[in-house]
Amino acid sequence: MDINSLNPQPTNFLTPAVYIVGAGPGDPDLLTVKAQKILAKADVIIFADSLVPQQILVGVRADAEIIPTADKTLEEIVPLMVERVRQGKSVVRLHSGDLSLYSAMSEQIQALINAEITFEVIPGISAFQAAAAALKVELTVPGLVQTIILSRVSGRTGIPDSEDLANLAAIKASLCLYLSARHLEQAQEKLMRYYPSDTPVAVCFRLGWPDEKIWLIPLHEMAQHTKQENLVRTTLYIISPALAASQYHQTARSRLYHPEHSHLFRSISDGQS
Repeated sequence: MDINSLNPQPTNFLTPAVYIVGAGPGDPDLLTVKAQKILAKADVIIFADSLVPQQILVGVRADAEIIPTADKTLEEIVPLMVERVRQGKSVVRLHSGDLSLYSAMSEQIQALINAEITFEVIPGISAFQAAAAALKVELTVPGLVQTIILSRVSGRTGIPDSEDLANLAAIKASLCLYLSARHLEQAQEKLMRYYPSDTPVAVCFRLGWPDEKIWLIPLHEMAQHTKQENLVRTTLYIISPALAASQYHQTARSRLYHPEHSHLFRSISDGQS
């Protein structure tokens, strides 16, 4: 199958198709420019209203058909998209965050392919990126940590045994946990086998929403804090030694802009060679 045949070509108007859009963490200013343009032109917007705040819909057409899906199953959502496109309408399927992470996008795409419906995927900002920006940190610090892991604790949706949290924690990377607030006691126990108990944890609730909250706490308080604040959903956890390095301004210098580092676009001067 030619993938290009499923992607509409850019025009000054939206062709009848499904546009699967990542809304980002919740702040309308963190939508991509492309996502904003498509939302402003779409005939129909089918959005995950339990995860995407209403503020994301500011700027859509006054006559756009808005369909929330918190109470709908895949078997109800797909026929809506297919029917509207076959009526000659442009349809936005609006998801929270970035579509490449825990979006349940793949089964929708397969259904659209089976129905021979043209579609396009527009990525969004992920919560871990919004969190790092809010914390004003870099999660990859030279000499300290150079890997970021995006994962979740096993719950209703299981995970492969090889991706058990204890295995991931052993790497001691910057670990970003999604969809895990209901399982924090188990998670904390596994994390503390490898990370020091005072490793900083950023607890990020409803990033980008008007009621956003971010706490920076030691790892050994993670489960207790989650229970105390009654956090059961829409919460991201970042466990990383980079957070401590940033706190105390102990980050090592990258070689990228170092005067003794040469590359294709910059040579070391004679005085430094």
